Amino acid sequence: MDKEEKIGKVKLNFAHYNGMDLYCDGEVEDELLKIVKEHKREEYPAIIEKSASWPVLYHLSEQRGNIIEWIPMQHTEKVLEVGSGCGAITGTLSRKAAQVTSVDLSRKRSEINAWKNQDCDNVTIHVGNFRDIEPDLDRDFDFIFLIGVFEYGQGYIGGEHPYENFLNMLKGHLAKDGRIVIAIENRTGLKYFAGCREDHLGSYFSGLEGYPEDSVARTFTRNGLIQVFKSCGIREYQFYYPYPDYKLMTMLHSDQYMPKFGELFDNVRNYDRDRIVLFNEKYVYDGLIQDQMYPEFANSFEVIIGPEFPVIYSKYSNDRADEFKIRTDICIDKAGRKVICKVPLTEAAKEHIRNIRDAYLALVERFRGGDLEVNDCQIDENTDIATFSYVNGVPLSALLDRCLSRDDMEGFEKLFKEYLRRISYQDDYPVADYDLIFPNILVNGPIWTIIDYEWTYGKTIPAKEIAFRALYCYIQEDRKRAKLDVEKLYRYLGLSKENVESLLEEEAEFQKYVTGADKSMVELWKLIGYKAKVPRELLKEDPKTRIRDRIQVYRDYGEGFTEENSEYPDAEYDKTGTVTVDIRIDSRLKAIRLDPAFDACIVTLKQVLWDGVSIAEQDTALSIHPNGAWMSDDSIVFETQDPGIEFGFESEQLKKTGKDRLTVTMVMSLVSSEIAANLVRYQMEDPKDTEENETPEDKNSPMFGRLQKIFHR
Repeated sequence: MDKEEKIGKVKLNFAHYNGMDLYCDGEVEDELLKIVKEHKREEYPAIIEKSASWPVLYHLSEQRGNIIEWIPMQHTEKVLEVGSGCGAITGTLSRKAAQVTSVDLSRKRSEINAWKNQDCDNVTIHVGNFRDIEPDLDRDFDFIFLIGVFEYGQGYIGGEHPYENFLNMLKGHLAKDGRIVIAIENRTGLKYFAGCREDHLGSYFSGLEGYPEDSVARTFTRNGLIQVFKSCGIREYQFYYPYPDYKLMTMLHSDQYMPKFGELFDNVRNYDRDRIVLFNEKYVYDGLIQDQMYPEFANSFEVIIGPEFPVIYSKYSNDRADEFKIRTDICIDKAGRKVICKVPLTEAAKEHIRNIRDAYLALVERFRGGDLEVNDCQIDENTDIATFSYVNGVPLSALLDRCLSRDDMEGFEKLFKEYLRRISYQDDYPVADYDLIFPNILVNGPIWTIIDYEWTYGKTIPAKEIAFRALYCYIQEDRKRAKLDVEKLYRYLGLSKENVESLLEEEAEFQKYVTGADKSMVELWKLIGYKAKVPRELLKEDPKTRIRDRIQVYRDYGEGFTEENSEYPDAEYDKTGTVTVDIRIDSRLKAIRLDPAFDACIVTLKQVLWDGVSIAEQDTALSIHPNGAWMSDDSIVFETQDPGIEFGFESEQLKKTGKDRLTVTMVMSLVSSEIAANLVRYQMEDPKDTEENETPEDKNSPMFGRLQKIFHR
């Protein structure tokens, strides 16, 4: 074997490779190697969507680079990446630094990395065990990165104190004022208490209970890491807190800028494996934030060992079309003041940033003489970075939440009407901020300030439409807000049912405009994410608090419907009672049962699609069996508190057709058990229904057994 090879412009060094890959994910890596050999980087988003696979998302998503992209780095600096794997962050490092030296155990993973980043002429990958390669590494690196690597210290280094030895070894390769960057799971992250499996072992609570002696990896608490640092004589370090975690980070907080009440609501994002949901993490986080305990329960850490950075917070908006991909930072300037910066992440996004300055000037004119301030904006012509003053105040959304928590509906309506009054100033002026949602307004006494006006347009948009969108976004973020009588507020705005439906369509079009052809991370989670199961015991503990309109999906693989093979999809009913449930199917399935609620209800099946085509237009019949009474061709009444609609199909049929998606759009209305029983009784006693629709086998069936419908051509 040659000691050096090249793939594209990337160098691979095999001087310390023993010919054996000790770490391998099998066929997944073969698939990844084929993808990066045959496809360009710009094709990855479409491949990720088509594959609907966690490993493909994990290794190819540009979101993986967020964990280090925010770090201020000079283009003259040298970096060492230990455990580079398939190159999730190698390309990002290459764009930021002058020279990247990567180390990884696996030849195949290193080849995937090289093919993926083949245009990077400043990357060298050393293949082999770090202990063997380490003596040959330079000793003047400005940065050393351990992203998802430090937890494997036992395997990398071994010995009685592997993690301390690992850090001491790395310290010898730093330049003066160099930094070590560690990203790692928090052993006591809240998601592990709530029912996520431990990342490395794949079992419930194994990190919380203490790792077994032969564990392949070991994560730490915040204090546990600090103790390791102290043992190594490290006194200068800063903790950052990636959210939801370091793998697919969207926000980054720090000890100097903690999350605000109500900010952490993207918690159930289990792309990788099934989980259970023992409690609502958002509400627990809210309590921990109020008690200043967030650092101990953040899901992940990013620790900077060495001099501190001016950045104390980052938020990524890069699951968008290229022209809208940006990062928002809060930094400490040279005078010690907080400033906000919006940074373009692509060349195309620079124009979007420059347009924000124009939006600022236009909104100042729109609200001149009114009761809304507009936070100032300046553009650096050299970097195209927009800078804003840091504004003190409480988000309007938090004030509204406080009213809801106290059941102060009068106070909520008063705040909402004040919001509407202020945004209605010069309503006919040809400038409008479409994204004037409640979190984008900070309230400081009588002063209300717009802090984010990224989506401002040079046209008139009625204030009632902007207020509708603010209400819609507000409710979507938190189920607890659903107790709000939003219909009353819609009536106050003068919106009819038709107006609401039209505005919802506009919102969907706007979201697709922002994300472009690619799916957002939320959409990818819905596509790829695994089951998130709520134990039925928790749902049944208190009928008064049970979520009556919750949807549950069961899968029958030949052993009947069981809780183990069920899930609670992310889809929720809108204010019209309409929902679309997208269900993945596979060749092993015998049937699917869709439970539309946990109480008596009436359901209308508006549309049933198989791979995007109505089942009424397909040759293959799909049987639909509800445990309720058909009221019409598409409506069903359920008097049971456990309503269900079974969709039956043959597995061989699926293998033949290759169908893999069942999409059901339905309208559901909860009704009292008495009303439902009367409707069922009426249906059962209807002579016409009995004569025309009863089949021979129906006559010997229980009451609901005869209620069967076949959709076909």
